Amino acid sequence: MNITKKVTILALGLGLVTLSACGSSDGGGRSDGGSKTVTLVSHNSWAASKDVVAAFEKESGYKLRVLEDGDAGQAVNKAILTKDNPQGDVFFGVDNTLLSRALDNGLFQPYEAKDSDFVLPGLRATGAGHRVTPVDTGDVCVNYDKEWFSERDLAPPRTFDDLIKPEYKNLLVTENASTSSPGLGFLLGTAAKYGDEGWTDYWKKLKANGVKVVDGWEQAYNEEFSGSAGGKQAKGDRPLVVSYASSPPAEVIYADPRPKTAPTGVADGTCFRQVEYAGLLSNAKNPEGGKALLDFLLTKEFQDDMPLNMFVHPVREGAQVPEDFAKYGPQAKNPETMDPAKIADHRDQWVKSWTSLVLK
Repeated sequence: MNITKKVTILALGLGLVTLSACGSSDGGGRSDGGSKTVTLVSHNSWAASKDVVAAFEKESGYKLRVLEDGDAGQAVNKAILTKDNPQGDVFFGVDNTLLSRALDNGLFQPYEAKDSDFVLPGLRATGAGHRVTPVDTGDVCVNYDKEWFSERDLAPPRTFDDLIKPEYKNLLVTENASTSSPGLGFLLGTAAKYGDEGWTDYWKKLKANGVKVVDGWEQAYNEEFSGSAGGKQAKGDRPLVVSYASSPPAEVIYADPRPKTAPTGVADGTCFRQVEYAGLLSNAKNPEGGKALLDFLLTKEFQDDMPLNMFVHPVREGAQVPEDFAKYGPQAKNPETMDPAKIADHRDQWVKSWTSLVLK
């Protein structure tokens, strides 16, 4: 798999794609109560090693079918619209920025996955009534093009405050908070940093400093960003982009030839922590298969496999993070965070205000 695909996989804010199926299938399409196929519905960042999937199928007796359906926000909305007659049994990819929308709409039924006690305490979905299972975590952060800054003898920004300084005017591209998961994460990071009222003043200054907004991550990272996005020739002229703390290791590990250091860096004072969850769909046709799959997502085998496939960090205590991944993509030490209940209370109004302030 080339680096373009790998870098694309790690992004939760990709553009829309046509619904597709991958993985094993019994050829019978939709699963039913007696089926030996279990269907996972996900955004298009799902990835797992073939041998890990094979292990699940051998141990559980179920064949895994995967339906990938675009960006995280799009996939969640479609799952809600089809909840009475769902496309599958388990949904993976709702994160803490959109969790309340899924719960309020009755998307999931309760199930406490085996090994839930091994989930790191700070990442558990308190108050969700076991309707979702934490699977992975990652940080939305501003990335910078190292070469661009070195050529101009300009230090890259490190904090939210830095981004509104005159020397960084017209350098940042971010994603639309109403259409993109990293775009929404970046907005929530500023709200966590500056408070319910202060974030709007911050965005006024950021807009005055020339921030550019595009629909999704793929456009921002692969078209607007000046770095060698995905190992390709740089196309954009913006050396700052809202992406992930795990973008740099993808640029190293899967590049050919492999560079000695990551060509991109992370402004570690601009990070917002995301947690992704999976849940058993309320009207799943194969609930027993769905439960087996949720159990598997928390096994050490699957959790160890995630970093180099989805470029996220495991949530299980004791899960291993590969050395190169930890070296080039360490988690932010002090990311901005926000209680899911607060996100639920304010998200829609904040996005509405952001849209009026930034896009009009």
